[in-house]
Amino acid sequence: MRTLNHQRTYSLFLGLLMCSLVSFGQTQKPLTLDDYAQWNKITNTAISPNGNWVTFSYVPNDGDATLHIKKTEGDTLRTAINGKNITFAPNSKWVAYLVDPAKKEADKLKKAKKPVLSDLQLLNLENNKVSEVKNVKGYHFSKTSQFIAIQKNPMDKKADHKGSDVLLKDLNKDITLNIGNVASYAFNKEGTLFSYVVDADEDDGNGLFLIDLNTLRTYPLHTGKFTYAQMTWNKKGDRLAAVFGTKIDTLVERENKLIYTSKLSSGITTTITPNIYSPEGDSNFTKLLTISNYGNLTWNKAGTQITFGVKAQKDVIKKDDLLKADVDVWHYKDERIQSRQAVQAKRDEKATYTAVLNLENKKFIPLENEEMPNVNVSKKSDWAVGSVDTLYRKDVNIVRGYTDLYSINTKTGAKKLIAKRVLRNMGMSPNGEWALFSKDGAVMGYHFAKGTLSNLTERTGINFANEDYDIPVEKPTYGIAGWSKDGETLLLNHKFDIWSISLNSEAASNLTQGVGTEGKIRFRLLQLDLEAEAFDLSKPLLLYAFGDRTKKSGYYELTVGKKPKVLRYEDKMMGRVIKAKDTDNIIFTQQTFVDFPDYWTSNLAFKRPKKITNANPQQADFKWGKRVLVDYTDERGNELQATLALPADYDASKKYPMIVYFYEKMSNRHHQYSMPTYDDRPHMSTYASNSYLVLMPDIVFDEGLPGSSALDDVTSAAKEVIKLGYADPDHIGLQGHSWGGYESSFIVTQTDMFATVVTGAPLTNLVSMYNIAYKRSGSLNGPILEWSQGRMGVSPYENLELYQSQSPVHHAKKINTPFLILHGTSDGAVDWNQGLEFYSAARRLGKEVILLSYPNEPHHLAKQENQKDFQIRMKQYFDYYLKDSEAPLWIKEGIKHADKKRVGPEVLKKGE
Repeated sequence: MRTLNHQRTYSLFLGLLMCSLVSFGQTQKPLTLDDYAQWNKITNTAISPNGNWVTFSYVPNDGDATLHIKKTEGDTLRTAINGKNITFAPNSKWVAYLVDPAKKEADKLKKAKKPVLSDLQLLNLENNKVSEVKNVKGYHFSKTSQFIAIQKNPMDKKADHKGSDVLLKDLNKDITLNIGNVASYAFNKEGTLFSYVVDADEDDGNGLFLIDLNTLRTYPLHTGKFTYAQMTWNKKGDRLAAVFGTKIDTLVERENKLIYTSKLSSGITTTITPNIYSPEGDSNFTKLLTISNYGNLTWNKAGTQITFGVKAQKDVIKKDDLLKADVDVWHYKDERIQSRQAVQAKRDEKATYTAVLNLENKKFIPLENEEMPNVNVSKKSDWAVGSVDTLYRKDVNIVRGYTDLYSINTKTGAKKLIAKRVLRNMGMSPNGEWALFSKDGAVMGYHFAKGTLSNLTERTGINFANEDYDIPVEKPTYGIAGWSKDGETLLLNHKFDIWSISLNSEAASNLTQGVGTEGKIRFRLLQLDLEAEAFDLSKPLLLYAFGDRTKKSGYYELTVGKKPKVLRYEDKMMGRVIKAKDTDNIIFTQQTFVDFPDYWTSNLAFKRPKKITNANPQQADFKWGKRVLVDYTDERGNELQATLALPADYDASKKYPMIVYFYEKMSNRHHQYSMPTYDDRPHMSTYASNSYLVLMPDIVFDEGLPGSSALDDVTSAAKEVIKLGYADPDHIGLQGHSWGGYESSFIVTQTDMFATVVTGAPLTNLVSMYNIAYKRSGSLNGPILEWSQGRMGVSPYENLELYQSQSPVHHAKKINTPFLILHGTSDGAVDWNQGLEFYSAARRLGKEVILLSYPNEPHHLAKQENQKDFQIRMKQYFDYYLKDSEAPLWIKEGIKHADKKRVGPEVLKKGE
């Protein structure tokens, strides 16, 4: 025993000595923008069904991505430049992926206005042999893994017909069948049948076809000079449906019929006679409607109903008959304002109303219409839930979203009111027996067959409203956690725990037995089977766990009737778990401020995890800080948290300059890796690497006081950090973007605590902002300010003084701090004029303000050169005011418009 201890001590000493020697030989350097190109993110992650193989791509900030295909317990088998759209065959013998040209080649093609096309690579994982198909649009494996269907890009993308070649390849026999002019294709569920639609030039040879993959015999199900669309298999894979029709020159929409088949199987020997439903002669089918080729076709589970879209038919207006004047009529009775209609015009062109056809009696039942525009149809029952908002959508004085809910019998069309004025619709149960919604924190359940409405959560004695939700509308619940496989139990999230609610009795229990509430750990169920709609409560369940105050996270196992058992719970941010379909092998990420979210492999017990990616080994060459949690209490008595990044060379005897970055709740990002990337935000890793503190505080809001709330919480957090001895109180700066830009703009008008402020895309005048459109959506901003993120709770016409009190521009006179504004002229979220208003007011009042205006840029800078430019200028600005560095020319004197392409941010003096 003594020998073992001595040997362990000696090994530890030797290890420390080696680490010291390595450290002595390496000098870590500060991170700069020039280093960002080395950093990779990871995409295209997948695990094979048998769990033996994984794929992932390293995607650098600059340059080409590299796809890796490797064994989970071994080395990389193959790499491919710019691989994407990866799929493993169900038998794990094959993996297919598309490959794009290298970036330089793609740029040349784009410059020459030529298409950038993808190739398919098909890799045999058993022998490492790869085959390639050029110019590929997409592909799919059959469930049997015997076949892969590969669709090539059309030869002429401008042609009227949409068909292109499909290669149907038998992977066992190495036989390929070339099928021409295919518009769409699909394997049935079992992979024994293959269907496709032909759309050829002049409609010659068009039709719906079926191939028996056992014999490769082709069956024409329907052919003719028609256009076919929305081909759909039922879930079982023995029924097929599509719409087909012709375009009449005088009508806008195609006149379609519905075709469907039944009892399809491999080894067909009899003639297949499809059924056809035509609206003509059906008295239930309004003559002003047509079956649309835009609406999705959906089979119910029993194969007795098909839902599809119908659309109003219109006459084509000749070009000469169109009005010559161009005017938009904005009317006060418009349910959707003109700008919203303009943004949604293309969507409206393809919008349809859902209808159902009962196949036993060919009874057509329209479900949706203008009065009831949204209907949720169950695939497993004869019920649907319809939403009627006609009483509410015209009322501009209430939040949008209120509806009256109706049950609809999809066999008869009979409707029955469930509840009026519902804001929080929670959908239907997977088996289609229940409809749910919440009202003031109570979850209400409607049983279709019984026609009864009951309070499902009353028996628990607790309210399920999310009390942390500080938007001034009815609070939502924490959401549905899931349903039991037998359909008899509803699982509901509470703040920390998960509750089980019986639907057939008065039983209710805390499934996690209060462990979440006791430890302030938020438990949430994880469903690893992507095809499952419910949980099998007879088997152990997997929980994701997050520590509300500790920021730890991980996974627990839950057996019903027992307390949750820890599997892995770390002082890290644990990521999404991806499970192999046929085994218990998993891959997952874990990250901290220091550790990039690389992928790890393990089993469902999370024992002995093994790291399988290493995206950014170069990080070891750079200084990197760390984070600590800061608890603080604001002036209103709210107990909050912030995450504070410390400099890489942190010395407790020193006080450091600090940047405060905020939005709303930020402390939950405590373990989030700070990825160097090109964008318009400060990167905590970069600033910590360059001897800054970076503070990210939580903000909670009082109704009607968004700016004042932010002021309270940001200053309270900063004061706490000063009190703890971290920050130099004379060298603290702020940065916020969008909503954070509003907050930082307000704060700069209220306090002299900060040395400088950088505000991006800021709301600055809530009154003018209220009355203009959110360009990206076309909607007016009023509801956003009143009942959403703005949290004002009233309109400026009810309380103008309140709006002015929370508007930065109305307090510009009080500004004593130099500040910088970033705004793109094409911002579709916060109008560029909001930034201009603030600049104009501050300039008129003699304040130190600079506006960096980027022409034709959206809400977040999109062009890489502009992203880099702003990163440089933002750091220069902070370095000047927080570190007393020399100011470049653009800060000291500005840059003339005529010189903006000549004088860069690095220029310190005129004439350089």
